[in-house]
Amino acid sequence: MKFAIQCKGDKTSKEIRSKIKNYLIEFELEYNEKEPDLVISVGGDGTLLEAFHSYVHRLKETAFIGVHTGHLGFYADWLPKELEKLIIEIARTPFQVVEYPLLEIIIHPNKGEREDRFLALNECSVKTAEGSVVFDVDIKGEHFETFRGDGLCISTPSGSTAYNKALGGAIIHPSIEAIQITEMASINNRVFRTVGSPLILPKHHTCLLKPLNDRSFLITIDHITKTYQDVKAIECRVAKEKVKFARFRPFPFWKRVHDSFITDERR
Repeated sequence: MKFAIQCKGDKTSKEIRSKIKNYLIEFELEYNEKEPDLVISVGGDGTLLEAFHSYVHRLKETAFIGVHTGHLGFYADWLPKELEKLIIEIARTPFQVVEYPLLEIIIHPNKGEREDRFLALNECSVKTAEGSVVFDVDIKGEHFETFRGDGLCISTPSGSTAYNKALGGAIIHPSIEAIQITEMASINNRVFRTVGSPLILPKHHTCLLKPLNDRSFLITIDHITKTYQDVKAIECRVAKEKVKFARFRPFPFWKRVHDSFITDERR
């Protein structure tokens, strides 16, 4: 099996990366950064997001697993103290694969420039530095509402625990192939009226955001932010592609939610 390691830049993560690489090579696994079967992320969820985007062109061939050296994450679920066990599992045990849905974003320009297409593991957010964003929101080709406010967040189920949750969105289990649209400080008056609640769209529904004013947009795909001008529409849907996570033991999604946001301590 071929493997690669994506590492956070701190000392602890670098030391763990070195141990994993050396031990797995001793077990006669091949270190291959170009065509890995397994990418091991050492750091936090941010490091795994970087790994995902580094290998987004190999989603059919590559699975991901995370060792977290910071706070407990949703993607990085092995502890440094479990390193020996994980190395043995990777070296000797065929891993099971869990697939999570992704978000597809297509940015359509007004002029004859090419469209930009991205995949997001967590979310895409659309904002502007020039006041409020104003969009016509179409769902399945039909006008749904006109949004005016700070912006919109479109998240995957696995990303629903991140920025989406902070905005008041629902937590969705990753077995559900859907995307969620959550408002950021919408303005509701006689001219602009929104539903005011997060929208959960199934995989066969496409959302189209069509700007109604001349603005430059700050579009963030996971941890990557790009500035776009002269945008005709932003198209969002559940992607055909999925991300694969290697599993050597059960780690239920709701346990991750519990461990991250809830304590069992009684006062």
